[in-house]
Amino acid sequence: MYEREGTRHRGLLQEPILSFLTKPIYQAKLRPVELHIIVYVTPSHQYPLGVTMSLQRRLALLDWAAQKNVAIIEDDYDSEFRFEERPLEPLQTLDTSGRVVYVGSFSKTLLPALRLGFVVTPSCCTPAVHKAKYVTDWHTSILAQGALARFIDDGGFARHVRKVGRVYTERHRLITNILARDFSEHLRIIPSVAGLHVTALALSASVDKLSACVRSAADNGVQIQELSGFSFDAPPRAGLLFGYGAIPTACIQEGLRRLRRCF
Repeated sequence: MYEREGTRHRGLLQEPILSFLTKPIYQAKLRPVELHIIVYVTPSHQYPLGVTMSLQRRLALLDWAAQKNVAIIEDDYDSEFRFEERPLEPLQTLDTSGRVVYVGSFSKTLLPALRLGFVVTPSCCTPAVHKAKYVTDWHTSILAQGALARFIDDGGFARHVRKVGRVYTERHRLITNILARDFSEHLRIIPSVAGLHVTALALSASVDKLSACVRSAADNGVQIQELSGFSFDAPPRAGLLFGYGAIPTACIQEGLRRLRRCF
């Protein structure tokens, strides 16, 4: 992911920023580096590892950004789906210096084809964001925006999130329980309490070995992502991403049974 983003936006994401972001999120340390423009983070549910940035690290990031005069884009793309603990405060809420741009999307909560999102900006850059939006595509569908606004105002959106949240909670627990029971010799689950996927690291298998397992699984009708595909400049790590946003709950057990035979 970072390699692709870095290629497309090399002018914005400087090498030091990429170097900082691509370290394992639970191991990376905030330390002085030469950053000048912007930092992009997903503190509520990092992709692809799926971990959540602690409150201590959020405050440290905000303090560091203030010292370095760096703006932060906080992408809160699927925090509506949490399965255990109370959500932590977004960076935008904790921000006291007006440097966090908060963005979100309805692609995960409703459907990707809707193509609607939102942005909450510090007052200092709101006019510039309005102009950038106008130059980019004039405006988003008024009909779609109006329908969604009414859906939210009438309480339909909140009811929908609660309903599908229960479904995703069941899928999350089913996948993590089966992985812990049947894959413990091969995979270690990275703890995750939010989102629509679970990531597991290989205990001993190499990237090539895991790739062979993924190909074999595909031949048996099981599609799964490899963690190594998201590596940028560090050696790729062997691991798997288990997405459950679209698969029916009743199919999960059989899919994992087929995958287990591929190891």
